[in-house]
Amino acid sequence: MPVAAQQNTAGSRDPLAEILLRKGILTPEDMKQLDAAPTSQTEALLAHILVSKGVLSPAEYAQVSGRTPEATGVTASTSAAEDASRLKAAVAAVSSSSISVSAPVQPSVASTAPVPQTPAPPAVIAALTPTRMLPVGGVSRDSITPAFKANGVGYAPYGFIKVTAIEDSSDPGADDFPLPGFLGDTGPEGAPEFHLKARSTRVGLNLAWLDANPRLNLTGRVEMDFEGNFNKSDNRNISTIRSSNPSVRLAWARLDYKFDANNSISALFGQDWTPFSSSTLPNILETTGMGIGFGALWERTPQMRLGYTRKIGGFQIMPEFAIAMPTAGLVPSAANVAMELGYGERQGPDANQPDLEGRIVGQWQLDHAPGVAPAQIIFSGERGARKAIVTAASVPSAYLKTFADGATAGSHSDGWTAEWQLPTRYFTLTGKFYNGADLRFFFGGQLYSYFNDTAGLTNQASVTSIDGSSTVVFGTNAAGQQVVAPERPIRTDGGFAQLGLPLSRLFRARATGRNAGWSLYALYGVDQAKTRDLDKMGGASRRYGTMAVGTLNYTLNRWVTFSFEQSLYTTHANPEEPLPLYRGVPSREWNDVREEFGPTFTF
Repeated sequence: MPVAAQQNTAGSRDPLAEILLRKGILTPEDMKQLDAAPTSQTEALLAHILVSKGVLSPAEYAQVSGRTPEATGVTASTSAAEDASRLKAAVAAVSSSSISVSAPVQPSVASTAPVPQTPAPPAVIAALTPTRMLPVGGVSRDSITPAFKANGVGYAPYGFIKVTAIEDSSDPGADDFPLPGFLGDTGPEGAPEFHLKARSTRVGLNLAWLDANPRLNLTGRVEMDFEGNFNKSDNRNISTIRSSNPSVRLAWARLDYKFDANNSISALFGQDWTPFSSSTLPNILETTGMGIGFGALWERTPQMRLGYTRKIGGFQIMPEFAIAMPTAGLVPSAANVAMELGYGERQGPDANQPDLEGRIVGQWQLDHAPGVAPAQIIFSGERGARKAIVTAASVPSAYLKTFADGATAGSHSDGWTAEWQLPTRYFTLTGKFYNGADLRFFFGGQLYSYFNDTAGLTNQASVTSIDGSSTVVFGTNAAGQQVVAPERPIRTDGGFAQLGLPLSRLFRARATGRNAGWSLYALYGVDQAKTRDLDKMGGASRRYGTMAVGTLNYTLNRWVTFSFEQSLYTTHANPEEPLPLYRGVPSREWNDVREEFGPTFTF
């Protein structure tokens, strides 16, 4: 039988095809086609299969073979013979870098393919990369390395186990994360506390659908942690302490389409970090609150988001816009907490309009040294609303004639940020400034939301809203009309700046040595509410808060990092109100000196 007409057998299969089959890139049906093809045409047929699956793009095929897939017929044995070695090398490079598994694939007894080698260690120690939750330029298909595949979907689990010991000099809320002070008196010693927690542990799953069109990427993510509420049940009281339910952090799917080398679009659907304010986050050990009420604005929310990326030389610009679930972040009264939790908060959805959020990002390479991430400048904004409802049965009797059907009141939330992320080989500087009104949901404004503007109103009467999380005030104005007091948002501003030092790189440690993983961060943040609004609100004990945080990290290897964090959280009292109590004494400042230490095991 002529060589060109010889058929493949299972025992003489191409070793590369066998590896791709075990990785899930090729299917048994694909192998049947390869087995049925003449040996001289196997390489060309394999290339065409990989092009159809999007593993090998037409441009890559043309680069290594000098032909387009359409121009190279699989029946032309001469083309297969000419291109075999080049195609095989290209396919091996693409498959190993784009769709490899996390564990080395062992060859079968009949295979002569070499076992993948461990990657060479980095030539230099990488600079410090900012914490970035929102990508620029979309998500590429080779950014996810599936551990396994099923039904055409790649799955890549990830996460970390984090256990820390914490000591707070003043923790009146008995929380294992810091909150602003003056939420209540402490006690004679200031309420010092010691905690150990593992509930910051996080588990996630990246998903990748391999579409036949190499320009279209479909990815997704599901992520949870254990930062949710603690259960109240008998078995929790007798078997474990402070065990919380797993709760959804992220759950989204997205499509990224690349028109050409300079233009791409993306669309995301699900729960993700908000375009407003979440682009820049502090790199600290305490991630439960991460600076709530002290200058680190951020949140996650259900949303539908659309983005466009344009490359201009070495510069990328990306605007994104989203409609998000409207949320005010109010705390329900004790009598209605079950109702409010069941609704998932009412006053945002009751406004009957989505929260509008957006950001625009500029990205470029500030420092061209090896191991340095690109720099970013970000501006973001949002606009939302809330509405409080009072039913007819709850209207004060003196106002029933005017408000026979009930009443409503509400306010708007709006804000903007300016953010910067500037990595260099010597240091990384990140930060954010924000300004807006009613940023309570995003953890700003010392956790204030709105106030009832009762100026000029007489015969006032207050009732609780239908959800139990706010108060609506009725009164008579100067013209003798019965009205509902307007609700005004509390205006606020603040932000943070953080300096990161790659100690090991600065002191020229060996990239392969045990001293390659030292880094140090220093952060200062502030969050404050406008005094004029607090004066109108009345009874506001807090004016502004600050945090100063130092974090030392030692990365033992790519899986284990040990961290120690020393911090000072301070809340300043509102001087226009009677001073709140701290240790039973009227005080202008509340301070919490906090230490946290522990390892993080990443997988």
